[in-house]
Amino acid sequence: MSDALINGLAGAGGGIIAQLITYPLQTVNTRQQTDRGLKKEKSKLGTIEQMLKVIKHEGWERLYGGLAPSLVGTAASQGVYYYFYQIFRNKAEAAALERRKIGVGDGSVGMLSSLVVAALSGCVNVLFTNPIWVVVTRMQTYKKNLKKSEPVQELSTAQDEPVLAAAEPPPFGTTHAIQEVYDEAGVLGFWRGVFPTLIMVSNPSIQFMLYETMLKKLKQRRALSKKDNSGVTALEIFLLGALAKLGATVVTYPLLVVKSRLQAKQVTTGDKRHHYKGTSDAILKMIRYEGLYGFYKGMGTKIVQSVLAAAVLFMIKEELVKGARFLLTNKVKSKPP
Repeated sequence: MSDALINGLAGAGGGIIAQLITYPLQTVNTRQQTDRGLKKEKSKLGTIEQMLKVIKHEGWERLYGGLAPSLVGTAASQGVYYYFYQIFRNKAEAAALERRKIGVGDGSVGMLSSLVVAALSGCVNVLFTNPIWVVVTRMQTYKKNLKKSEPVQELSTAQDEPVLAAAEPPPFGTTHAIQEVYDEAGVLGFWRGVFPTLIMVSNPSIQFMLYETMLKKLKQRRALSKKDNSGVTALEIFLLGALAKLGATVVTYPLLVVKSRLQAKQVTTGDKRHHYKGTSDAILKMIRYEGLYGFYKGMGTKIVQSVLAAAVLFMIKEELVKGARFLLTNKVKSKPP
């Protein structure tokens, strides 16, 4: 089994576990991002209060709306990302060794090379998996009141508790979301938000650059210590992953909000704030109607969710990689000569 395949499968496994743990936070965060409140109309409810409100008026299952395609998307995203990351990383390491032979560099992959490797891996991942995340966004932002027959319901707010408690239509499943996207924009609708998402590859690029830099420094410090142990514990991997994701999330969050707005259901009639023709149109309308605050809606929730998910992902991935390599090594040793 190749090192790239081991990392790909381990990344997929770690991503699924992290997704299961943090999914309710993702659902609430997506709803926060797609809220079109006017300037200074800041939500008075915190993340926990919003989660409880969803449970009360829509049922706890709405916190897990889109979980099935999200798990597929997470496994696909992490698998594709780590697989191509390892391939590009191997090529970068080989190139670094070649440069050392001619007296250039020390043979290690530098920060810039790590950034390029992560960016290329991210672009491949986005192009492959964007349709899945469009469907997930639709399912996360679906609310019972959007399917009501009463004309006033479309513009009603979450404060209208009696209306929210009314009878709901059939469950909004994956096939409903797919049909809705197709009816709205055809096949190209499944790649809505791909432009800001491609720009957002800087998030994992920054994340992995920070993570690998900190991990390398820690291993070097351990190697020079008297303990003569360069190993890194699962807890340390957890903390390094959390710090790396925190830095990346703060920088790229506005792009994430724009992406969510584009992928959510577009309202073609009524309030024009609810309809975006493209990335630039979304940005301009958000600036006009919501101000700078609109680009950072739900950022606190996202930081908590992203940091927790990334930390769990890194910890689980590293443990799975270690376990796979250990099993493969023992298998080779146990073979008769």
